[in-house]
Amino acid sequence: MRAFFTVLFAILIWVWAVPVEAASLDRVPLTLELLQERLRSPIPSEGTRIVDLRRMSIDLRPENAAFRDQFYSLVQAQLQKPGVPLGLDLSNSLIEGDFTTSKLGLRAPIYDGAALSKLFTSAEQEQLKRDRRRLYRLSTLSQSLLIKPTETITPLQLTVFRAPIKLVQTRITGFADLTNTFFLNRFEAQGIQFPTGADLSQSRFSLPMNFASANFGREVQFRNTIFFAKAEFNQVQFRGDVNFQGAEFQNTANFNQAVFYQPANFTRVQWQGNADFAQTRWRDQANFSKARFGRSLFLTDATFEKSAVFREAQFDSLANLRGATILDRADFSYCSFTKGAYLNVPGLRFDSDKAKILGDPGQIGRVISVPTLQGNENLLRELVRNFRRLEQISDANQVDYLTQTLRSRQLKRLLFGTDLNTATVAKLNQIGFSESQANAIIQRRKDQPFRNLTELLAVDQIGIATYINVRDRVIAADPLPPALNLWRKLSIAFRWISSTLLLLLSRNGTSFWLIFGIGIVTVAYFSVLFWIVDRVRRRHPKPILPTVSEIISTISFAIVLFLLGLTAVIQTADRPLITLLWWSIVAIPVPLILIALLYRQGRYHPMMEVSYFSEEGTLRQLRILIGRLPTIPRYPLFRERYLPILWDRKWNWLNYFDFSFNNFLRFGFNDIRLRDEHLPGLISVLVWYQWALGTLYIALLLWTLSRTIPGLNLLIYFK
Repeated sequence: MRAFFTVLFAILIWVWAVPVEAASLDRVPLTLELLQERLRSPIPSEGTRIVDLRRMSIDLRPENAAFRDQFYSLVQAQLQKPGVPLGLDLSNSLIEGDFTTSKLGLRAPIYDGAALSKLFTSAEQEQLKRDRRRLYRLSTLSQSLLIKPTETITPLQLTVFRAPIKLVQTRITGFADLTNTFFLNRFEAQGIQFPTGADLSQSRFSLPMNFASANFGREVQFRNTIFFAKAEFNQVQFRGDVNFQGAEFQNTANFNQAVFYQPANFTRVQWQGNADFAQTRWRDQANFSKARFGRSLFLTDATFEKSAVFREAQFDSLANLRGATILDRADFSYCSFTKGAYLNVPGLRFDSDKAKILGDPGQIGRVISVPTLQGNENLLRELVRNFRRLEQISDANQVDYLTQTLRSRQLKRLLFGTDLNTATVAKLNQIGFSESQANAIIQRRKDQPFRNLTELLAVDQIGIATYINVRDRVIAADPLPPALNLWRKLSIAFRWISSTLLLLLSRNGTSFWLIFGIGIVTVAYFSVLFWIVDRVRRRHPKPILPTVSEIISTISFAIVLFLLGLTAVIQTADRPLITLLWWSIVAIPVPLILIALLYRQGRYHPMMEVSYFSEEGTLRQLRILIGRLPTIPRYPLFRERYLPILWDRKWNWLNYFDFSFNNFLRFGFNDIRLRDEHLPGLISVLVWYQWALGTLYIALLLWTLSRTIPGLNLLIYFK
């Protein structure tokens, strides 16, 4: 018994140790007699007939030229017979020598519609016609560039296969020439091996084709190839150069988990469907220059060991680089992004000191998108450093603006989101959880409170779809006593309001023209208010009112300033209406309340016929008055230098704009201040309110300038 088990164990070890190539022992050498027998008796398969040459060893080497010629002539003659199209199955076969499809299929002129064989059905002829014009133009152009005038043009011929072709697990030891071939039916080549290379240039695949798990040992050409249906290249090993230049994918192209060992050329490729390169590995350059992506490009978890070039590419939808790794550079220079197209880069990794992203200054930063701040803080910092090293300050600021926007959303969610550790079943149902899911959440938090949102996925009843649906409306906060929880809410609310104001009024210090537009609008608004409270005093017994010309001049100039500022806001703000709403909340209510109270109580005091504003009369010059206060000093000799502004001048209305500029921007033509005698307190409060807003505005303006002026910016960040 022991001897039996010893022999059995030895046999198992021998079988396990036999190399994979030993499987070729199961292949039957194809002889002329066996070929003729198989051609006479095709087998039915999925509504058609197939010549069964599976698990054969087919010798097409030059030293076996007699059999090779007989093989091609016999198979081609059989495939060209009228009637039901005849397919070819070479699965699991070994083809020694070169393999050429032009010697097997039907031959049809590319551009001569009248010469189409009567063997083709109307549907097949229509498929041939839809691409003939493009092929003719390409061939004519190439020949006009290459041939000599004395040569004659030979009409290009297209090899056509009407029935399915199966090359599953086939190994072709020589060069595979599949150029100018139109596959009207299925092409199945899963696991096919091309150790010497292959050329499929200008071929056409009318139905879905499959190269899954194929192995291209050397260079492979797919130049100007058209895939009318879905193309499967997942898990393919491209060990040589890859050339898809000018190819066209009219449906989904799947290169999932493919490995590119040598340079891959995808220039000028037309991707009309989704292009899926998820989990691919590029060990040399990937070139997508001048490609057009009509749908989404997926590079999820892809690894680029060398440069990835997308120069002059056009993106009509998103390019998803979630979890991708860049070890060299990704070049998006001169790319075109249509409305709604962007680069989705959450989890993108820069795992090398020389890794960088290139793009057009002022554009690349705007198309980079990250959905959440959590887990992407380091990525966003790396992107900011990347653009600062390239001296693309506007793009660095745009990424920083994106970071602060995500932080503001996070604060808003912390403030208004539903806490998984305290929410009731009814509240959980309201935000999207089912009854069973809500009960499972409550049971889970009894055992252990939720520390982050991803722990939701550990609950059996909750799937990824539910998590995506509710993740923006729930939080997982640490349980705190009521007093501390209220303090935390107030702190979060203050930070959220502050960050929101910074984003809306200056794009977090990244847009000078936005903050400048806000300033111009504010100056124009307060100028009109100061003009009203100073010039509209009373109607009886003696009217103190502005003249008609002064009214027209003041309102006209205010409208011009307001429109200039409003134009800057609309052109630079992401949400101009919300920006103007927040500005209105800050700037409008308090001044209007003060003016309403002023006119309600009336003004009965001395010096009613003298302006509330005084100008420093010793100098007339442009001044920057950073440390200036809006009131006259008490020192008598100093006070004597100030005189009331003149009401009886036609240009008097300019003084109110000058004062508003002085009080808000600390810049003006003359030093105009409030008088300190017989001055209503409400007017003083109004002026001081603008002065306080101006102080905050100056700080925000200087901060914005420090982030947008390149020289000053570099001085700050590279000191």
